[in-house]
Amino acid sequence: MTQKIKTKRPELLMPAGDMQKLKTAIRFGADAVYLGTSAFGLRAHAGNFDIDQLRTARKLTREAGVALYLTLNASLRPDEFIILEELLEELKPLDLDAYIIADPGVLATIRRVDSSRAIHLSTQSNSCNPQTAEFWRSCGVSRINLARELTLEDICGFAGETTIELECFVHGAMCVAHSGRCLLSTALLGRSANRGDCAQPCRWNYELVEETRPGESFAIEEDYRGTYIMNSRDLCLVEQLPQLLAAGIDSFKVEGRMKSLYYVATTARIYRDAIDRLSVDPTDIDPLWRKELEKVSHRPYDTGFLFGHEDAKIHAADTHYIRTHDFVGFIRSDENGLWVEGRNRFFLGDEVELIGPEMRQKKFCVEKIQNFSGEDLPAGQPNSQLRLQLPDWAEEGDLLRLKRVEK
Repeated sequence: MTQKIKTKRPELLMPAGDMQKLKTAIRFGADAVYLGTSAFGLRAHAGNFDIDQLRTARKLTREAGVALYLTLNASLRPDEFIILEELLEELKPLDLDAYIIADPGVLATIRRVDSSRAIHLSTQSNSCNPQTAEFWRSCGVSRINLARELTLEDICGFAGETTIELECFVHGAMCVAHSGRCLLSTALLGRSANRGDCAQPCRWNYELVEETRPGESFAIEEDYRGTYIMNSRDLCLVEQLPQLLAAGIDSFKVEGRMKSLYYVATTARIYRDAIDRLSVDPTDIDPLWRKELEKVSHRPYDTGFLFGHEDAKIHAADTHYIRTHDFVGFIRSDENGLWVEGRNRFFLGDEVELIGPEMRQKKFCVEKIQNFSGEDLPAGQPNSQLRLQLPDWAEEGDLLRLKRVEK
């Protein structure tokens, strides 16, 4: 089979957990977004979209030239296929760019009900080799998300063996289970991870009980919070994008439909800049990218299995997030100009930082805080409506953040 030849810059695929995150992902540089409805996606507790909201999302993405993919990657039960068919009939007029699926039965149903729709294969299907990729291509799938267990050498092996589009995760949370197929949440709580309802019990504290001493538990701890033997690190491959570009990846995907608006904005602006620059010069790695990603709430970062299974650093000794900055304000506008929607507390005299698309950012001191009545305030509060003296280049949709002070 002939070697794949890339003819365009790889896609940046961002999560859209709700409408505001969708707009933010678009504004901060996404080429494509993925989202879900209340049925058959794998994020049951994300701010999923109903049909009317999907119509709005389709209009917004089409106007912006951004692709829209809908997640239908749950494992369905026999009596749910009639519901799926009804949903597909409602979705057909929206002309979405692709459905993301994992269940072969879902694939067959889409092929019958909406045969012209592009289909992408979810990471849940655990595609580990080119032979599997070719099988799915023969079934009508146009893109596969590569299994996160693959090494860079494994990924490079796909380019000459399949013509299907290749997508891989480059950032976000990783699961302790093989391609996220875990029954722990189902066993403990009756909440199935394979149906988008995982309670993440792998992040909990556990103790050991010896069978002849029932009721007497022993802590398994490396520190006072426990050992967290099933807790995974977060993935961060921004500095490894040149290798993935060379391997022929068509789409770089960021995890996080349940993450914050600040997370969406920050990861989109960093990976947008990285993809644009590295597509021109693969040696142009900017240390600022990693520094900025460190300012988003995250577990310890690592490269997963990319450089080999023996050296893979998946386990994190601490289940708590690293959080150095707070998202304190979202910039909005009205007939009187720009104003700030408060998201976290900040005070007069604080040094806050404004961030926007295209790597725009600037620190400034908060010298005055006023409400809409013109009254001076000592602080900005969550859900407040405020006016500040913002940098000249500030625009609606920019964000304010504040470095946390360790106590």
